[in-house]
Amino acid sequence: MSGTFVGMPAFPKAAHEAVNNPTLRGNLRHATHTIRTKRAKAVAEVSDWAELREAGKRIKDHTLRHLDDYLVRLEESVTAAGGIVHWAADAEEANRIVTELVRATGEREVVKVKSMATQEIGLNEALEAAGIHAYETDLAELIVQLGKDRPSHILVPAIHRNRGEIRDIFAREMGAWGRAAPEGLTDTPAELAEAARLHLREKFLRAKVGVSGANFMVAETGTLVVVESEGNGRMCLTLPETLISVVGIEKIVPTWRDLEVFLQTLPRSSTAERMNPYTSMWTGTTDGDGPRVFHLVLLDNGRTDTLADEVGRQALRCIRCSACLNVCPVYERAGGHAYGSVYPGPIGAILSPQLRGTASEIDASLPYASSLCGACYEVCPVAIDIPEVLVHLRERIAQGGRATRDGDTVVLKPAKGHAAERAAMRAARWAFSHPGALGAGQRLASRTRRFHPRTLPGPGRAWSGTRDLPAVPAEPFREWWQRTRGGKDTTK
Repeated sequence: MSGTFVGMPAFPKAAHEAVNNPTLRGNLRHATHTIRTKRAKAVAEVSDWAELREAGKRIKDHTLRHLDDYLVRLEESVTAAGGIVHWAADAEEANRIVTELVRATGEREVVKVKSMATQEIGLNEALEAAGIHAYETDLAELIVQLGKDRPSHILVPAIHRNRGEIRDIFAREMGAWGRAAPEGLTDTPAELAEAARLHLREKFLRAKVGVSGANFMVAETGTLVVVESEGNGRMCLTLPETLISVVGIEKIVPTWRDLEVFLQTLPRSSTAERMNPYTSMWTGTTDGDGPRVFHLVLLDNGRTDTLADEVGRQALRCIRCSACLNVCPVYERAGGHAYGSVYPGPIGAILSPQLRGTASEIDASLPYASSLCGACYEVCPVAIDIPEVLVHLRERIAQGGRATRDGDTVVLKPAKGHAAERAAMRAARWAFSHPGALGAGQRLASRTRRFHPRTLPGPGRAWSGTRDLPAVPAEPFREWWQRTRGGKDTTK
């Protein structure tokens, strides 16, 4: 996975800084509460939502079990329809393929559909290094790009910005990227949208190369699907002469009929709409209709390694609806930037450490960026048990870090920073298996409770710095039970 976001502080430090930003917290609280309230109403309209959710889960699980077969079928279908398929093992290879394809056209600028996969690999930065300008056309992505910022939400990348901040960004930066913002621009949504529309229109009409991702790929027909709310995606998908789509290999579904399930669940879970205003589908190339050349870059970039994990692989079901972000109490307070990845929130906490590994401090901290309340699992339209995967990844990190392959042997790299935790767990296991020692320890703790600190020393401050330690009772439970009940069960 690209190192674009790596190098940021671990989640606890980044989150600590974020929660002290009242403007950020206000923006996030207003936006997430608004989206999740609307989503709840949209989902409640569907009488068979639970059945649709289960169907989506089963389709995804079936596809992942047979991913090799469906990918071959997809390549055959895309090729038969006039497209060209490329395989990219990692971010570096994907960036090289796209850069060479753009250079072959002789162009030095591209227009882009909002794409998590291209953000994941750092495509914009790679193209910029090659002298190629990539222009984001999604309104929120445009705000992020003009503001020299990073996305903080899967669906609404500029969720951390309010209208006044967006107006200032447009007025200050638009002129350097193309058509300047109108004089006297206010922060009313209609004026901001019109300024963006005028700015982008000239890029749509001029660009010869478009770059996209895809929400789904249909193996049966070789069809790619992009769902959106603004129409900018359709402009990028139809006007350029060359279209290059970079898509993760997990975005595949077997048949056209399978697509029907997700076209019901995705819009309701993401934008709280019954259906997306724009659903664009394309199959290869067609004379006189759309791009003359179509390239599909199938991206692995850690997905095969994730697929090998029987518990963690369920993260690959994700359809990027962002419902889990909007209900997460941790995300609401910390914001997306604290996760150090283009995939923030609960899904990012389980996806990024699997795609990138846990060698960096930020990735090793992400599975702990959760209260395990389970709200994310309840709203997931493909039933990803995020709390289960979080605990699974915590166990992996504590016991040995990332599983890597050395030839035919799977090797666990030593974990860093968990020696004290492992020692504490070993001590607890010994104490619980020796009742006499446990009882003596409890009595000693009760009799010395006046001298106990209210916070833990050393590394323990990370836990007790924001909460008091539980008070030790004056008498251990076992002694109380022996004194008051004589050690007998009186409930019968």
